[in-house]
Amino acid sequence: MAQLFTPYTLRGMQARNRVVISPMQQSAGVEGMATDWHLAHLARFAMGGAGIVFVESTAVEARGRNTHGDIGLWSDEHIAPLARIADALRRDGAVPAIQLGHTGRKAGMQKWWHGHGPLNETDAARGEPPWTSVGPSALPVGPGWPTPHELSTEEVESLVRHYGVVTRRAREAGYEVLEVHGAHGYLIHQFLSPVANQRSDRFGQQRWRFALDVAEAVRREWPDDKPLFWRVSLADVVDGGMEFDELVGLLSALKERGVDVVDCSSGGGISSYPTQGKSVSNGLLFRAELGKQLREATGLQVMGVGLVIEPQTAEAYLQAGQADLIGVGREALYNPNWPVHAEVALGVNQDYATWPQAYRMYLIRRAAAADALRKADMARSTA
Repeated sequence: MAQLFTPYTLRGMQARNRVVISPMQQSAGVEGMATDWHLAHLARFAMGGAGIVFVESTAVEARGRNTHGDIGLWSDEHIAPLARIADALRRDGAVPAIQLGHTGRKAGMQKWWHGHGPLNETDAARGEPPWTSVGPSALPVGPGWPTPHELSTEEVESLVRHYGVVTRRAREAGYEVLEVHGAHGYLIHQFLSPVANQRSDRFGQQRWRFALDVAEAVRREWPDDKPLFWRVSLADVVDGGMEFDELVGLLSALKERGVDVVDCSSGGGISSYPTQGKSVSNGLLFRAELGKQLREATGLQVMGVGLVIEPQTAEAYLQAGQADLIGVGREALYNPNWPVHAEVALGVNQDYATWPQAYRMYLIRRAAAADALRKADMARSTA
């Protein structure tokens, strides 16, 4: 049995395999509401055989959105459309998962098809006006970007509480895995970095404080039988952010507060993407050994992500102890059936047993017809 397709159990959650569909921003929401687009987009991954399917980063407050199209959970009205998605994922065999995020000083951006820069008058004319972003300090993310409002100590404390409230909503919506986005130069990452955090209060003197307080607030509202993931940016180790030992210390402290899995991302550093800051490799090869080192140093489970294309690559990282779960993102957009195709590539499930039941008869007949055509072609070529 390929390790990629062994069941994965953590706390009270069991996934049918170790394939995770990573959170992928769609910018398709309306007033923060998930739409039919999100339902169709995500349900096809469950039908395609993934073990865990993540909803995209879901804003904990309206001003924390990256774009006007980001979805959120900042009110109870946002629960129902997300619950509909969770039900669909579960019905089709996947564990429904959700990522909570706040983009901080990277908020108020154009959708990527409009340029992915700061919102401007042209955007306002199409009904997407700028808003004031927030951050740990009044430092813009880069040249030409707006200066964020520096959060007061009381505002930071209020945000911590808000993470807890939003976690309660995610629980009520029926999600079984929750991830906190602490990477990509977004708000939690900004508090962790001296590049963005130059405060003099306790949230500046102890740059981990905000992250740890958020973890505690989330875990209080997230049931003990449900796993908690945390996304970090391994770019920090190579772009002048946190050194490896500091990252180990932070993750160890998060583990003490109930975090179970570290999502080892890298593409977004503290000032990079979509700005002009230093870019760091996106590939899984870059992250794999660091992920293994973090796994050994902290005892946390590791989700490896980063341009996973070939099933054999994913399996090799699991076999090498470099990850416990494999996150697939862009490749799943290209091929929503990547998990069930990967089963065949790794010599598992040759009879379509894990495809949706309604498909199986047609696929078996298709395979028989294709085999007959191949035999006929071979006969003609040797005649």
